[in-house]
Amino acid sequence: MRNGDFRRYWASAILNGFGSYVSALAIPLCAVLMLKASPAQMGTMGAAAALPFALLGLPAGVFLDRNRKLPILLASKAIQALSLASIPLAWWLGVLSVHWMYAVSFINGSCSVVGGGAEQVFLTNLIGRDKLTDAQSKFAATDSGSRLLAPGLAGVLIQWLTAPYAVLLNACGFIVSIGLLRNLKANDPKPPPSNKHPLRDILDGLRFIWTHPLLRALAWASGLWHMLFYGFAALHVIFATRELGMSAGMLGVAQMVGGIGVLVSSLMLKPLVQRYGPTGAMLIGVGLCAFAYTMTPLIPANLFGYPLASAMACAAMSFFLDCGVMLFLMPYTTLRQKVTPDAYLGRMVSTMRFLTVAIAPVGALSAGYLGEHFSIRTGLACVAAGSMVLMLLLAFSPSVRQKS
Repeated sequence: MRNGDFRRYWASAILNGFGSYVSALAIPLCAVLMLKASPAQMGTMGAAAALPFALLGLPAGVFLDRNRKLPILLASKAIQALSLASIPLAWWLGVLSVHWMYAVSFINGSCSVVGGGAEQVFLTNLIGRDKLTDAQSKFAATDSGSRLLAPGLAGVLIQWLTAPYAVLLNACGFIVSIGLLRNLKANDPKPPPSNKHPLRDILDGLRFIWTHPLLRALAWASGLWHMLFYGFAALHVIFATRELGMSAGMLGVAQMVGGIGVLVSSLMLKPLVQRYGPTGAMLIGVGLCAFAYTMTPLIPANLFGYPLASAMACAAMSFFLDCGVMLFLMPYTTLRQKVTPDAYLGRMVSTMRFLTVAIAPVGALSAGYLGEHFSIRTGLACVAAGSMVLMLLLAFSPSVRQKS
């Protein structure tokens, strides 16, 4: 993995990861602080980001298996750059609204479905299946650096330039990424033309996953995990700012602590996989997420009489959550790539994304509804309860235990 193509791909991933962490803080804060979004509106925005997985997930798989991956990847990054750049432009023109944020979330989600699927398949072709775990560890290590630095920078930019303009950093990252990737000479052949109807290819992809015990187990587990994660994400920023009184800078610092969790998970991944297997590492990740989900709504506004103590507790939960997220997603992604033949890779990635993320809007909308009609803490508590159920289901799944 020391060839020039991989280094440029890795540099592109670092840029996009850094920018995405800036946007992950700036976009919700833009909605919460500047557009005064309600919990229900935050849930709808999260649902808009996940809806493309339900609408485009299956046809995207057929599209990927019938076309070269690099042009699709570059086009997706260009569209994402334009959609993100539209936020500060709309703010400057005085037309930015919550509905505009819904549209940007939907466009970015669509690019994640198509471009993200192309990226996973392209990486497999670039380095081979046998090096996927090593590559994921490298990405996690550099991602932890981005996770450490980007939220703090985002907090500064948001307070200095306001949230809409901070998003420009991510848009610029996509543009530079296109320049890094456009001339890669990696193995990216055009697949042979297919005479099969696209619907048959879609059914083949669904049948392949349904008849594969491990992929079927991963599909339902990841589906529940994404539903809970999107529900938590819909309420987390509004909880931190309105319940705990955290500023953009404090929230940025709290999320920087999450970067330490990413770094720790990158160091823990190999030893955990060697000792417990990939599904065992996934279960540990789910447990850490459940712990963070459970403890977050229990944080009082003035812990020990000090608001800063509440912010520190929120930062600690970011550490456990980010560590758990990476320990779940990295083995999950690697495991499903390893058991899938080349001819099914595109359809497998997109079909799994359809089956797993398509349910995420339910989590975001449900959490938003609970936060709007009961309380934000109630919505977060329901996410915590769901995470406990997921952990038990995954622990006692026969397919998961057998693979471990």
